[in-house]
Amino acid sequence: MEVKNDKGCVWLNNLPKRINIKTLNEDLTSDYLIVGAGYTGLSAARKLSEIDKNKKIIIIDAQLAGEGGSSRNSGYLVDTTLNDGFTSNKNLEDYKKKVQIYNLGIEAVKRYVKEYQVDCEWNDSGKYFASSKIEDENKTKLFSNLLTSLNFKNKILYKEELTKRLGTSFYNIGIYTNGGILINPAKLVKSMIDTLPDNVDLYENSQLLKWKKVNNNIECHFSKHKISTNKIIFCTNGFFRSLNIKKNYNFPITLTASMTRPLSDKEFKSIGSPKEWGVLPIRPMGATVRLTKDKRILIRNTAEVKKKYSMKFQDLKERVKLHSFGIKKRFPTLPDNIIENSWSGVVCRSGNGSQIFEKLEKNVYAAGCYNGSGIGVGTFFGEQIAFMASNQQSDHISTIEERKKPNWLPPQPFLNLGIYTRLAYERFKARSET
Repeated sequence: MEVKNDKGCVWLNNLPKRINIKTLNEDLTSDYLIVGAGYTGLSAARKLSEIDKNKKIIIIDAQLAGEGGSSRNSGYLVDTTLNDGFTSNKNLEDYKKKVQIYNLGIEAVKRYVKEYQVDCEWNDSGKYFASSKIEDENKTKLFSNLLTSLNFKNKILYKEELTKRLGTSFYNIGIYTNGGILINPAKLVKSMIDTLPDNVDLYENSQLLKWKKVNNNIECHFSKHKISTNKIIFCTNGFFRSLNIKKNYNFPITLTASMTRPLSDKEFKSIGSPKEWGVLPIRPMGATVRLTKDKRILIRNTAEVKKKYSMKFQDLKERVKLHSFGIKKRFPTLPDNIIENSWSGVVCRSGNGSQIFEKLEKNVYAAGCYNGSGIGVGTFFGEQIAFMASNQQSDHISTIEERKKPNWLPPQPFLNLGIYTRLAYERFKARSET
């Protein structure tokens, strides 16, 4: 299947163009081959290099490194998520384990940022979950009680306070949590590329077509060349199924987002000159909205199943209408046609919201399926899959393995039918929040 991104991502477009990009132009051998150069793959490569500097490590990507979901997200480094079945007592322990993994992810990113002095616009401002419907007050209170029981600082907010903090009167009920981090995701992943160790070779625009075991090695075929490797780690996240990796336990979802140009001083003043913030929806399929450091507004309010990973320009144009409408009803003082650019991206989901982390067979490993929380968890899982693949001890692998495993999914066409139905239901319930 063709893997190709559109060109509209503002996070990426505002970075200097990378140079010295290598593609696979000869047959190679390696000790480790990492497929996928996003947070997980880059993190795995770095950790493998630390474990053994004498090993030959190759990381390869079908597109440009870091320009998939790693850069095309909303820039939330999350510590808690709201829609995780937390209202059920029997699921409380699962939620605790998930939160533990989220926080280990934050710690992993924080260590990296500190060690390499990365400018990724790190802002530990926390985050909001909010709704325009006061009917969601009960759900908000249940979540607040859960967070309090887990020692997470939080505060329930109503319309007046939310308007003051966010610069919009759209929301009537919300909850503020202290622990979330806002970042520029493209700056973070670009730094991870720039700081790859010397014994790691990165090849881009080189799509893996098929792989097989040959004697004691794994033979990986690309369009013109091949790589023979001792061990392989799949870190392709939303593209797992295209390589038949855990295909009955994950599925890709295409998201679309838009970002405005920077607001003028007058425009920014008209919305109350708020501090940088991020809002996640209380209702699934509601809009994710951010005010960025440079006074832009990001909105993401569509999620869908696509037959192809890339989105046609005309399809993206139609999604932008929804983004424009979502911005206008939240910020009516802002002018029309304020959106600078729009883009799509692919995330990997499981049926029960759990991640993939495992040894698939001898010398074959996979880590991914982050259900929209890949910045922190992906970085953390990359480190830990490196430990597993190199047969090294880690204090955290047991923590990961204690999580609930992804559940089995039905084959096509029943899978897509189920996803379509679920998304349609959630869109209907969240129609006021887009």
